[in-house]
Amino acid sequence: MTKLWSTAEVPSQAGRVAIVTGANTGIGFPTAQVLAQRGATVVLAVRDLEKGKRAAAAIAGTAPGAQVVVQRLDLTSLDSVREAAGELRDSFERIDLLINNAGVMYTPKQLTQDGFELQFGTNHLGHFAFTGLLVDRLTETPGARIVTVASIAHNIRAAIHFDDLQWSRSYDRVAAYGQSKLANLMFTYELARRLSAHGSPALALAAHPGISMTELMRNSPAVFRLGMSLFGRLFTQPAEQGALPTLRAATDPAAVTGQYYGPNGFRELRGAPVAVRSSRQSRDEDLQRRLWAESERLTGVIFPV
Repeated sequence: MTKLWSTAEVPSQAGRVAIVTGANTGIGFPTAQVLAQRGATVVLAVRDLEKGKRAAAAIAGTAPGAQVVVQRLDLTSLDSVREAAGELRDSFERIDLLINNAGVMYTPKQLTQDGFELQFGTNHLGHFAFTGLLVDRLTETPGARIVTVASIAHNIRAAIHFDDLQWSRSYDRVAAYGQSKLANLMFTYELARRLSAHGSPALALAAHPGISMTELMRNSPAVFRLGMSLFGRLFTQPAEQGALPTLRAATDPAAVTGQYYGPNGFRELRGAPVAVRSSRQSRDEDLQRRLWAESERLTGVIFPV
């Protein structure tokens, strides 16, 4: 029988610097916690500094001697993204791991500070810009990885609406979330290809947590929340389990660029982390390139690869 991958498989991270966005809650917290327990210097890149400090203290309590740093990062503001990236570049000569984990889900119609639809602006454009501003540090660091957290929702009523990326004409919060998660995968695949073409050994990978019970679910449609209350034990998993695909993408020595990890159970809802396959649409290289160009235009961040 094949051994199931668990946190016991995470190798030593001593000497490595890992940045995890949204690490004060959800699957980001156990992701950061395990990396710190394995010896990494972990940066909790969070919007709320007080919550970040409490999370850092909780992690330090389970990982004696761990180096846990809190960095303010508001992905709904490109000014904040640029400020955070600049401060991190000043603080660290090397960055080994960037885990683009933070996100919002099924929110009512709102705009970011830069006028982007909130889910697309936070989940995709904020992380796109943040990665672009740090990517040269990663390409200079041997063994570096960029892991972006996607979702099985990239299959649910999802498309990249190039004619109305910001949903200004009408708004469907489920479809808007699907667009943002589809964009996460397209970004990962295009980044992996560009890094390889650039001759960089840095890896770009993606992961999804299945259905994990976190506060991200708070804006879900009522019928979905009802289903989870009735059948949640059958189809969901705790945040610690949901973090495993991200941790495998970030640390498994056998992982290769462009890989996508998710749970191995029924419809990838829960289970142990394995390599999975995303939708055909997500792997359309023409769409990936078009989204990349539009993302550079919208954010003003041009990647050096």
